[in-house]
Formats: sequence, structure tokens, C-alpha cells
Amino acid sequence: MKAIQMTQTGGPEVLKVNNVDIGKPKNGQALIKIEAAGVNFIDVYQRRGNYPVNLPYVPGLEAAGIVEAVGEGVKNVKPGDRVAYVHEPGSYAEQSLVRADQLIPLPAELSFEQGAAFPLQGMTAHYLINEFRKIKPNDQVLIHAAAGGMGLLLVQWAKHLGAHVFGTVSTEEKAKIAKEAGADEIINYTKQDFAKEIQRLTNNHGADLIIDGVGKTTFPGNMQAAALRGNIVIFGAASGPVDPISPNALMIHSLTVSGGSLFNYILSRDELLMRAKAVLEGIKQGWLKFRIDQTFPLERASEAHKKLEERKTSGKVLLKTNG
Repeated sequence: MKAIQMTQTGGPEVLKVNNVDIGKPKNGQALIKIEAAGVNFIDVYQRRGNYPVNLPYVPGLEAAGIVEAVGEGVKNVKPGDRVAYVHEPGSYAEQSLVRADQLIPLPAELSFEQGAAFPLQGMTAHYLINEFRKIKPNDQVLIHAAAGGMGLLLVQWAKHLGAHVFGTVSTEEKAKIAKEAGADEIINYTKQDFAKEIQRLTNNHGADLIIDGVGKTTFPGNMQAAALRGNIVIFGAASGPVDPISPNALMIHSLTVSGGSLFNYILSRDELLMRAKAVLEGIKQGWLKFRIDQTFPLERASEAHKKLEERKTSGKVLLKTNG
């Protein structure tokens, strides 16, 4: 089969199209014909070498497609089933071998593109919104990179729960997109000090919850923007890892800083399906919408990575197989 493979770490150019022998599904596995795969920052981190992987490596941790064959002991899916999945490597390919207990049934009304767009970012949004602070109506919530794929989902989810939502963006175009998703206030961090703006707009109350996938460039401001007894949640490092701080610095405003990774919040099949069901319900009810920014052919995976790294996306980036 055709796959994108990396034999070394580095820039987008290390992503090469190769023919790879995948084999047959083993006990507990299913062979998936991939229709669409999600492109995520974790793929970029693995390609750069920030998150080490064994080489040669086929990137991609998220996809949607059709079950082609199953190995021994598989009872939850059968050939012909439409499925989606996350946390299984090798989705930048025409086929992938996946643990069957990681497969999520894909409703008939969802396209394969939607199926590839929702698992990682949708379930990440679910745990970020639900696990660290119970959002109450009128809570002040700050979402960084509010027009990105993750940011747009977080804005919608926080707004659905009744929060007053602030979003940071880098351009006027992205400001419009985040506003359309439901953000109450938009702060262009290239022109404004977001921490000062948050304090001004909340009459010096600050943000009760700050969700940050940017990291290095935003975290110092988070410490100034947070409300008394506020929660800061870090789930990424698009601008680089956050510089160390003294834990005693949290005492001044009694802050809580947490770190999250989706893979620690889908430790069982029950938990996986619970989060997937919540995301799919939001889509079905119409209040949660996934914006697909651009879809690239599989062969142009390097271009997809470049666009994501340059922060030129407003929504989800996908790869599509020719099949």
C-alpha cells in the first residue's frame, strides 16, 4: 500500500511517499481502508523529534474509513463497518492496522471527512472542558488560538455551557471566524496585551478558566490574566515549551495549573466511547460544528504540515487517500 513514511526527523521534507507492506490483522486487530486522516500538532512534534518515535515511521494518529478485515477475537466490528479512531499510529496511509477496541462506530450521517476531524480534537475539547473545572453560567473563560481547529471547538463548548468566552487570535480574519463560533470578546494578541485586556474587560476579575495550547508565548500572560482561584490548563506547545516557574508563584492568586493529554483521558473503552458519544451528540444537536480548513491529497502531507506549523489554519486539516 501507499503510505507517508519518515526515516529521519526534521522538517516537512522528511515526509516521503513509499510503498509499505502492512500484512494481515492479528489477534484483536482490524484492517482499515482509510478514507481520510486528521493532521495534528502531535504529528508535527513527532516529525521534528520532540516526541521520539521508532523509525521508519508512518505518522498520523487519527482517521476514518471502512473495516476491510478483522483478526481473531474481534467481536465489536466486522468488514464493511464505517469507523473512526484515534491514538493508533499509521493513519497517513491507504490502510492501517488498528486495535479493534479503539474503533468508534461512525454514524451514517457523518462523512469520512467529518469522521477524521472529530476524534482527537473533539475528545480533547471534551476532557479540557469537563475535567479541570466545572464551568458555570457566566464564568469567564479564555481560549487561546481561538480560530484554530481546537480553539473553535473549545469556544463552542464553553459557550454551550453558558460561559462568557474570550478568544485570542493573530489576524482580523481569524477574529471573524472565532466570533462566528460564539466567542463574546476577541483579543488580537499581535496588537494588544491579552492579559491587560482580560482584566479590563472583566473589571479586574480575570479569567476563571484559561485553556492554552500555545505554551511559551502565552503562559506568562496567563499568570496575569487568571482570576483569583483560577484554573490554567496547558495541553500543547505550539510556540514551544513553557519556561519554568516557581510553584510559590501560584500562591499569590491561589491558582491551579494543570497539564493534559487526551491519551490519559481515554484509558478504557468505556471512557473512549463516553467522550466520543458526547462529541457526536453535540454534532447531532447542531451546537458543535467542525470547520474543515483544507483537505490535501495523501502525497502532499508535507504541505499540510507546513501550513499547520505556520499557523495559517482556521479549522481542521485533513489528508485524503485516492481511494
